[in-house]
Amino acid sequence: MTEKKVVVVSTGGTIAMKHDPEAGGAVPAVTGVELVNAVPPLGDVCPLEVVEFSNIPSPHMTPSLMGKLSKKVDDILAEQDVAGLVITHGTDTLEETAYLLDLTLTSDKPVCLTAAMRHADGISPDGGKNILCAVQTAATEEAAGKGVLVVMNEEIHAAREVTKTHSGNVKTFASPFWGPVGYVDEGRVIFRRESLYREKVRPASLVEEVYLVKMAAGSDDLLLNHLAEKKVKGIVIEGFGRGNVPLSSIPGIKAALKARIPVVLTTRVLGGRVLDVYGYEGGAKHLKELGVIMGGEISGQKARIKLMLILGLTSDPEEIQTYFDKL
Repeated sequence: MTEKKVVVVSTGGTIAMKHDPEAGGAVPAVTGVELVNAVPPLGDVCPLEVVEFSNIPSPHMTPSLMGKLSKKVDDILAEQDVAGLVITHGTDTLEETAYLLDLTLTSDKPVCLTAAMRHADGISPDGGKNILCAVQTAATEEAAGKGVLVVMNEEIHAAREVTKTHSGNVKTFASPFWGPVGYVDEGRVIFRRESLYREKVRPASLVEEVYLVKMAAGSDDLLLNHLAEKKVKGIVIEGFGRGNVPLSSIPGIKAALKARIPVVLTTRVLGGRVLDVYGYEGGAKHLKELGVIMGGEISGQKARIKLMLILGLTSDPEEIQTYFDKL
């Protein structure tokens, strides 16, 4: 048992919900203190402190709130008697919060996000075990310097790599192609690899007016033209495969670029980078020549978070590209 404490910061989510007959479904109902008190084995791991940040469904989480959470976490981690920190969160936006924290936190102390797929009064709720594994991970010195981690279903994932893959199964979080960085086995925290690349993007404030547009067969430029006319601050496009788009969407992309709106290209598939290997009209090479920023291998939702942070530092497309050139 470590002498230093782990702080549990609760934000809400399914892990903190119970079924409400009036609402006809699960709603926020459980405090962070109640979550921790429902897991007696936590008392054998380390001293604990609970901070109630919010109690909201994770679809209600916003980038602005994530930014406030980042500042709160950094303040807590600056305390000498804190070994690490656990954030309880909803699963729907957990990967976005985890990635924003990974990009912005200044401390190298362990930070673990965890959640639940089953609400607190459901059959066989998974929240308690997930909290226990997350606290055990945050309490170990081995977790320091590994970036923000997501601990779910006894697996440990890197924030940059993890994504939610199933709408209902408890084994929903995965890191496609790379796999978890470690796991928790009956209280023992075992790391098997490290995510080799870490970066920081720390603006004074982020720019929220960034939109994500997903391509499908026959997608046109209606949404893109509207965003260009609105003069939004940034657009992220999820293209096909290597980052290709339908012909009918190109006029809208050109309109956005003409309006000096940074446009970042990602792929809608689970793995791989966008790459300028296709030279036909609408191929990634053509889009790059138009001035579209190649987004690397992160998902559209994470590219959006990253662009919001970058725009707090610069709106120059060439400078923005340098941030997305990281492997």
